[in-house]
Amino acid sequence: MKIDLKKLISAKTERIPFEGSMDLSAELFNGEHPFHSPVRYTGEITSHTDVLRLTGQVEAEYSTRCARCLKPLVIPLSVQVDMVLLPDNGETEEEDDIFLFQGDKIDPEEVLLPELLLNIDMVYLCKEDCRGLCPRCGVDRNVTQCDCGGKQIDDRLAVLKTLLDSKQDH
Repeated sequence: MKIDLKKLISAKTERIPFEGSMDLSAELFNGEHPFHSPVRYTGEITSHTDVLRLTGQVEAEYSTRCARCLKPLVIPLSVQVDMVLLPDNGETEEEDDIFLFQGDKIDPEEVLLPELLLNIDMVYLCKEDCRGLCPRCGVDRNVTQCDCGGKQIDDRLAVLKTLLDSKQDH
């Protein structure tokens, strides 16, 4: 959805509201397709003293897995966006809160989608004290206790263990 900015630039109107949804189900993010339902957004573009500003909110459900036990998770995301819109005249550099546009139309999704993606954490946990999977047998330690034994020795370091054991015998 492109929004025509001519009315805002010529000061015929002070604000243009918008709302919509994006289908990101085909988007690959961190090796997964995490958006199973449409991403919803609302907002407005305002003009005040010849400065255009896009404010809005993006809401989505992000499907991922716990980083420790691999339990499926659905994380609700809600991102507030406040961005100054400037025409790209080649002199201004794009910054965190400045979006450069060309022409007299802008697609709010081009501003909102990067902000949503930047607000996704790389790691999510099912609970703060998740015990994860056993590295030996793979059992979920949140559900059951495994019988693998407490210590796991890397086979490459087994020779060192024999040295330590022989030193303790002396």
